[in-house]
Amino acid sequence: MDINELRGIHSLVIMAMFLGIIWWAYSAHRKKPNDEAAHLPFEDDDVEKRTLEQEQTEKKQ
Repeated sequence: MDINELRGIHSLVIMAMFLGIIWWAYSAHRKKPNDEAAHLPFEDDDVEKRTLEQEQTEKKQ
């Protein structure tokens, strides 16, 4: 077994891992957590307050 065969096996293992992660991320049992994560930015009520505080802090510096 030479280095090129090891590189080929390594490429196949990495591709299988990549496809496994893609399958896991888009599988049906991940739909609810993915939807919740997608809506997190819209559920933040204190955005305006933090933005004003950040602007005031930047003006002081």
